[in-house]
Amino acid sequence: MHLMTKPKEKRWDTMKTWKRLAEIGFLTAMFVALGSGVAMAEEEAISPAMFTVNNLWLMIAAGLVFIMHLGFATLESGLTQAKNTTNILFKNTFIVSVGVLTYALVGFNLMYPGDFNGFFGFAGFGLFPGAEDQTAAYADGGYTYWTDFLFQAMFAATCATIVSGAVAERVKLSAFMIFATVFVAVIYPWLGSWKWGGGWLDARGFYDFAGSTLVHSVGGWGALVGAWMLGPRLGKYTKDGRINPIPGSNLPMATIGVFLLWLGWFGFNGGSVLNADAALVSLTLVTTCLAASAGALGAMFTSWAVSKKPDLSTTLNGILAGLVGITAGADQMAMTSSILIGLIAGVIVVYSVIFFDKMKIDDPVGAISVHLVCGIWGTLAVGIFGEMAGMQQLITQAIGVAAYGAATVVLAVIIFGTLKATMGIRVDEDEEREGLDACEHGMHAYPDFRTSSFGGGHAPAMMGGGSASRSVASPATERALSS
Repeated sequence: MHLMTKPKEKRWDTMKTWKRLAEIGFLTAMFVALGSGVAMAEEEAISPAMFTVNNLWLMIAAGLVFIMHLGFATLESGLTQAKNTTNILFKNTFIVSVGVLTYALVGFNLMYPGDFNGFFGFAGFGLFPGAEDQTAAYADGGYTYWTDFLFQAMFAATCATIVSGAVAERVKLSAFMIFATVFVAVIYPWLGSWKWGGGWLDARGFYDFAGSTLVHSVGGWGALVGAWMLGPRLGKYTKDGRINPIPGSNLPMATIGVFLLWLGWFGFNGGSVLNADAALVSLTLVTTCLAASAGALGAMFTSWAVSKKPDLSTTLNGILAGLVGITAGADQMAMTSSILIGLIAGVIVVYSVIFFDKMKIDDPVGAISVHLVCGIWGTLAVGIFGEMAGMQQLITQAIGVAAYGAATVVLAVIIFGTLKATMGIRVDEDEEREGLDACEHGMHAYPDFRTSSFGGGHAPAMMGGGSASRSVASPATERALSS
């Protein structure tokens, strides 16, 4: 009996052994498979399809930001006098052209120098991507090196465009071209590296999602310095301190410009997500649109209360005020917060225009009030509303605002001051009265509306403040303020 059962026991032991080995093998295979999956996920953090979608969205966003330059050109030409339209269109064409080239040669590597001391760094001249920079290994699979450059270059040119509006109708063209070149090539990217390049403000926790300060306030500080050093346009302020309205040439053109800017802002803010994350991009687009709408109504009813008339140009700048205000925290805000930020920006822009007019800082298009003042408001709002709100964040935001303000003012004073001392920055009075189209370019945007000849072209039929132009504050508002 014992001899008969022993083979069975051996077979049973053998079966148990194989079963255990199978279990061990199965568990080992599972761990290997899981380990391989993790390794593959680490090596390929994003699918090829998503990598393509991210790139496509960022390139579309870059195109939308590019459209903003057309918006700036039409807005500025619409809010100024017809005799200066060609000059304004020329400046805006120059800015985007020189901006892209200088950002490729210097600015991109100045703004994103890699590892640096947090204050100043430079990775070299030109664009020289490596092999991996065209793959998902670059920027966590969000986009390629070339997409990165293109999107950021559109931002750089925007900064100098802000200055153009504030110095319009009296700045010497050659002086402005030099200023704009230096501003886009060096000042904007260098200061931008303090936050977006991983510099000292980024280390402190300063937050500016899409550029309320880095783009708009920096441009606004440059605009303030330029307008101050140039002085007001002839006839803008009387000797007894009253404001003399200089109405604008083309309100339909100005309106088109603002709506182009609103459209472009979807790329400006939405593209700043830096990938095609469906939840975050859609949130950003909604907060952007809500703030713009609230800014329009805030400026509309505030200016109506001040001037007793509904004013279109102020309402248009209210839209821009709301857009600038939301830009610093567009990805952080809920619906109510974004509406409040835009609404407050719309109110602020009206009283800011009043303030600068009382200070005799002549800003034909309201660029200082829209971009500087509302850019400051939007940056501080990150510490008041949204997911990052708190006293410590508000203090950090204020430090960033002060740092960018001080640096930009000093640098802009140096550039404008040097130009003023060497070649002059303002046209003479006869040229200003005649118009920069005739004197600087020898041509006019609207030659069929001219009656007399000048320098081989056509001269304005009306001189001085008589042409049909419009500043940001309506004549009714300005009369109410000066009374």
